[in-house]
Amino acid sequence: MDAFYNLAQGFVTAATPANLLMCLLGVLLGQIIGVLPGIGPSAAIALLLPLTFGSSPTGAIIMFAGLYYGAQYGGTLTSVLINVPGESTSVMTAIDGHEMAKQGRAGVALGIAAIGSFIAGTLGTLGLMLLAPLLAFAALAFGPPEYFALVALGLTALAAVGGSVLKGLATGVAGLIIGSIGIDPQVGVPRFTFDQMWLFDGVDFIILAVALFGLGEVLATTGMPAVKPILNIGRVLPNRQEWRQARLAILRGTGVGFFIGILPAAGATIASFVGYIIEKKVAKDPSRFGKGAIEGVAGPESANNAASAGAMVPMFSLGVPGSNTTAVMLGALIMFGLRPGPEMFTTNSSLVWAVIASMYIGNLILLLMNLPLASLFARMLQIPYSWIYPPILAICLTGAIANANSVEDAWVMLGFGVLGWLMKRYDWPAAPMVLGLVLGPLFENTLRQSLTLSHGSGMIFLSRPISAGLLAAAVLAIAVPAITALILRQRQISLPGT
Repeated sequence: MDAFYNLAQGFVTAATPANLLMCLLGVLLGQIIGVLPGIGPSAAIALLLPLTFGSSPTGAIIMFAGLYYGAQYGGTLTSVLINVPGESTSVMTAIDGHEMAKQGRAGVALGIAAIGSFIAGTLGTLGLMLLAPLLAFAALAFGPPEYFALVALGLTALAAVGGSVLKGLATGVAGLIIGSIGIDPQVGVPRFTFDQMWLFDGVDFIILAVALFGLGEVLATTGMPAVKPILNIGRVLPNRQEWRQARLAILRGTGVGFFIGILPAAGATIASFVGYIIEKKVAKDPSRFGKGAIEGVAGPESANNAASAGAMVPMFSLGVPGSNTTAVMLGALIMFGLRPGPEMFTTNSSLVWAVIASMYIGNLILLLMNLPLASLFARMLQIPYSWIYPPILAICLTGAIANANSVEDAWVMLGFGVLGWLMKRYDWPAAPMVLGLVLGPLFENTLRQSLTLSHGSGMIFLSRPISAGLLAAAVLAIAVPAITALILRQRQISLPGT
């Protein structure tokens, strides 16, 4: 009952005019960001961070959350109409969604995606409301060793999300090193500053996030060719037969997506893949998939939206992000002086419950906005990319200079922007580097505190059950992808004719 009372209080906070406006702005921006290929929600949140200075933390996080789950549906438009997923979470949607569009059923594909997203987002938010406080309560027993192990799990789990675990670990360690620039918090002496006064405060999270996710994305996608979208949307609401085919797919996708979203090493992309595979496995006629099966849209679309809500569970309750976007949101919370983790539900409960309540409101806004305005959003696909990138670059530079009134920060951002472009080009993940910078101080402080408690013995991390379990999970996050890749490679070698 406490959860429902807290939710009611959250609705009171979320329903204020200012927070409603931030929720509407977030889902609208998320919709637009999802429509524009190459610009994801993590990049958009990083770009908006400098503009939220001086604003209410509650309103800003409500906007970021709305942008996060709003972008999931925006990516559907590009998948269905031009066969170019705006987000990696919409890759599976393109398989059957674009086939439906070529058959003249683009509106039905977009409509069932909107309805499935609303149902999955609402049920996923309900799961977040019920599960996150329980997980946070259990985590109140955490001490320095447990927090150290938790940070290690967060870094290794996020590193395991990409294509190469070693690349993810390398960028995560690089982020930890970047986070150590500045004044040593224990000793009070400068380190890695090269006698530059402006480095005494370290590298700001906003500078790195905007550079890697904003400037780097722009530089990496400037050469994207223009495409011609299918603009004949037609009927949006599914008929009775189409709804009968899709309803169980929506429920299955919701359950699978929420569960996978909770796992720190997974995320909405994996959820959409699993959601599609399950629908194909349970279908009476699997041959329909890839030829315009409506379940092939409903399943993965529901899964990726439920996973967005599920990813909020470890972020709020443990401070462990499960995706690139939640990693940037974690940094935003810390930027506002908040500490994600068990204390969020005691010291900042009004913010957490307001965000949860706003997700119910935001999903309803998305449904009401997308069903009648699908054709309008589709026409945004005709905007040339060359018109979009100059304003983004201007926002990046303005935000970097305004952050601390420092021109040096602009040069640092440009340098990291080039690094972000190179990382994007050679498939090096940026999120672990940002997370390493964000969690670096906590990683260092809890390590020092733990070794002080144990008089220098590292056995303190293995002698305490929770920290040992978290470290074991961190090892598995690295080992499982490596072992899986090795097994697949061995099978390929053993196949005849290869």
